[in-house]
Order: sequence, then structure tokens, then C-alpha cells
Amino acid sequence: MTDESPKDAGNPADPGEHHNERQMWWWLAYFLFGIHIVAFVMIYAFTHAPK
Repeated sequence: MTDESPKDAGNPADPGEHHNERQMWWWLAYFLFGIHIVAFVMIYAFTHAPK
């Protein structure tokens, strides 16, 4: 009996691919969250700037 589960049989690159895809989604989530934070700070700065 092998260590591979049936869904991983025949595709040895599958676990690494899922890991890289998960890292990509986390990076995208943090990136989009950061852009929104910057946008809110800029909106606050523009709306509260002295005239």
C-alpha cells in the first residue's frame, strides 16, 4: 500500500500546487485589504484637509 491518497494518485505535483495557490490567494487578500486601507486614509486626508 502506498502513502498517496486516491485523489493525489497520478499527480505528484498536486500538494505543492495547492500550497502555491493558497499562498497566492492569501497574498491577493492581503494586497486588496491594504489597498482599501490606503484608499480610506487618502479619503480621510482629502476630506479633512484645510481649505
